[in-house]
Amino acid sequence: MPLFNMTDLRAQLLPGHRLLGIDPGAKSIGLALSDVTLMLATPHSTLRRDKLKVNAASIARIAQKEGVGGLVLGLPLSMDGTAGPAAQAARDWAHAMSTETGLPAALWDERLSTSAVNRFLIQEADMTRKRRAEVVDRMAAAYLLQAALDASRPQSA
Repeated sequence: MPLFNMTDLRAQLLPGHRLLGIDPGAKSIGLALSDVTLMLATPHSTLRRDKLKVNAASIARIAQKEGVGGLVLGLPLSMDGTAGPAAQAARDWAHAMSTETGLPAALWDERLSTSAVNRFLIQEADMTRKRRAEVVDRMAAAYLLQAALDASRPQSA
């Protein structure tokens, strides 16, 4: 299944469908859900990174249960905006995840999302390191999904 740009993915969603934000890491995968109006992203859950088919089955179950019509996956660009080996691996994983789940997908720049979330959790929420580790992945997924929703919101005339 081809990858879409965020505006096209949003435009092709059926009314009432949500987007699922995915922040794939080496050990875990953070998930976040949009609301049905595509205005607000909320942290959902964290999956342990496993074989693609196992993770895709879990994501497909969540998508079915939550009325998800598309995926927004984090794209780890370099700080200068170029795509290195990690970005290519993310593209390959996104294609495979889209194909396995049968859901259209878009990639979104995730640079500094985990850093921003960690900084917030330390400074504003005053969370312990252990508690931060439990929530950072799904909050990073919400951070990147919210950025994608904000940037792709149709402009009013």
